[in-house]
Amino acid sequence: MTGQSFTFKQFQVHQEKSGMKVGTDGVLLGVWANGGKQILDIGTGTGLIALFMAQRFANARIDGIDIDADTCLQAQENIAASPFKERIIIKNISLQDYAFPALEEPATKANYYDAIVSNPPFFVNSLHNPDHKRNVARHADFLPFRDLLRGVKELLSADGEFSVIIPAEELDSFLSESCISGLFEYRRCSIKTTPRKAVKRILLSFRRSSTESPEQETHTLLNADGSRSEWYRNLTKDFYLT
Repeated sequence: MTGQSFTFKQFQVHQEKSGMKVGTDGVLLGVWANGGKQILDIGTGTGLIALFMAQRFANARIDGIDIDADTCLQAQENIAASPFKERIIIKNISLQDYAFPALEEPATKANYYDAIVSNPPFFVNSLHNPDHKRNVARHADFLPFRDLLRGVKELLSADGEFSVIIPAEELDSFLSESCISGLFEYRRCSIKTTPRKAVKRILLSFRRSSTESPEQETHTLLNADGSRSEWYRNLTKDFYLT
């Protein structure tokens, strides 16, 4: 691992051109989300999550979309160097344009994906970074939760599942928007960094039909001594080198 690239067991991820750097959020979503035969990765960044999904689901075909051209180029290079290059396509397009094309273009992707994943931009009221690429990757100005969920509802198949990772403080806002969009919580995994810390991130999955009792669990990434927890180690054992 270097500052510009990360090496996993079956592929390498370069990130110097991308505003969305490799991080624990992407890894968590990539190893936790349920897959399908047709998968969409919204805001693919370096292609990290698309690559994780391709390794986990050997029969899946995956589309990754991102609004930034250089980021898409980076993802395309990472995909081309991987064993999964025949099953992943990266497209430079916003979710808004992808889910709701111009009227003269047929909406061929409606209700098409049986699995959709996203590590979305989530900063709402924070100061913007001088780095425009990082702003696009991290600030919800460019993909508000409402637009994200509206696009997912348009693209998700009848029995499909949408999985996302968000900061704990954005949970209420995200769930409110999901209800407005007609998507219902199916699974929730709350993540602590260490046993004594508060929940920092939340993994969520949604379906079109409601369930009385969504599955809920809480896990910790690190033990008190700083080593990976048994849960996190088992979840990532097929990806991390050590």
